[in-house]
Amino acid sequence: MPEQYDPVRQTPTPQTFAQRARTARDRAGLTRPVAGGLVGRSPEWIKGIESGAIGMPRLPMLIRLAALYECDVADLTGDDRIAAATYTKSAHSGLPAVKRALTTYRLTPADVEPQSAEVLHARVRQAWRLWHGDGDHRSRVARLLPDLLADTQHASRALEGVDRRSALVAQAQTYHLAQLFLAFQPAPELVMMTGDRSMTAAQDADSPRAIAGAAWYMNHFYRDANEAADARVELAEQAASLLRQDDEGELARWGLLQLAVALSFAKVGRAGLAWRYWDRANDAAGRLGEDYAHPWLIFGRGVVNAYALTMHNDLVQPGKALEVAAALDLDTVPSQTRRSYHLIEMARAHGLRGEGVATVALLQKARATSPETVRFNMHTRMVLPELARTGPRTVRADARSLALELGIAV
Repeated sequence: MPEQYDPVRQTPTPQTFAQRARTARDRAGLTRPVAGGLVGRSPEWIKGIESGAIGMPRLPMLIRLAALYECDVADLTGDDRIAAATYTKSAHSGLPAVKRALTTYRLTPADVEPQSAEVLHARVRQAWRLWHGDGDHRSRVARLLPDLLADTQHASRALEGVDRRSALVAQAQTYHLAQLFLAFQPAPELVMMTGDRSMTAAQDADSPRAIAGAAWYMNHFYRDANEAADARVELAEQAASLLRQDDEGELARWGLLQLAVALSFAKVGRAGLAWRYWDRANDAAGRLGEDYAHPWLIFGRGVVNAYALTMHNDLVQPGKALEVAAALDLDTVPSQTRRSYHLIEMARAHGLRGEGVATVALLQKARATSPETVRFNMHTRMVLPELARTGPRTVRADARSLALELGIAV
């Protein structure tokens, strides 16, 4: 597309987002390593943005780039309008009920006896099975969460001693489920609330295992929110230090926290440290056995291998990501939601290489695996409208059809 002339700056106005991003950085006098470091990304990520290998980032990152380059967001986006339905989070129909449950404070004692910790744990296990199972996992868990939140809260106040601590562990896991449901919902304050409450419950239970689970989920969501990598690493390492490696359940959590650190370092382009911690997670998975997978955290060899794909994507190494993808056996991951997520990551790797046909095909496969995982995934919501409008002609109709099925405006 030819450039237009800007009469104010007396320079041609770049016509693509990639060109505008590079022009803005050049005008700010920043190198790629400096710009990347100031927004928590690698020089390769900045290069990917400026070459068009990576599409326009989400609005929070656009705002950070605009502030760094001392320009308006419009100077970066130009005519590439940000569709609200693409870059904002679609609300699940169960969100109001979950929100009410989280923000209802019961200040007087309940008239009924609390359920036993054993019963609560059985209900939580069932909720996890629904989360990782076939079909619309968010919808099914959303129906359980209000009562489960109320009952674990009641038990943690009414029970005493060992029973109370066990109920608090069940409460922490219930908050994890709430965090997962709230991910990619237009309620970021509730995500932070549930993360904090899960950690508080775990600490009150004086349970290293519960603390480790809370640290994993807090790390996960802080990473998505672009919080400081150093803080995420410190949290994971502190929680890991509480665990014994001669106990199967604790070793699984220890390995999971090594994976959390690896993902945090990959997110900011620190490849050496990222792979050092991935090796530790991989070693833990090996010690647990090739067929091991934690029943609700799903840690095991399959997940460790699959997250290597995400790390290569974050390091802007799509070729290496696809090498990992070619060797992956997702049948070793006993979770439909996780399998769908990893299929989306495969699609992201192909997207980084501009391979629209493979991108759409993998997103279709991810939808067949877990529809609500794809519907509420931000990468999916960003890439499908773009492919529907400007992708290869052979996939535009498929991309449009899939977007409409998922409720994404094109």
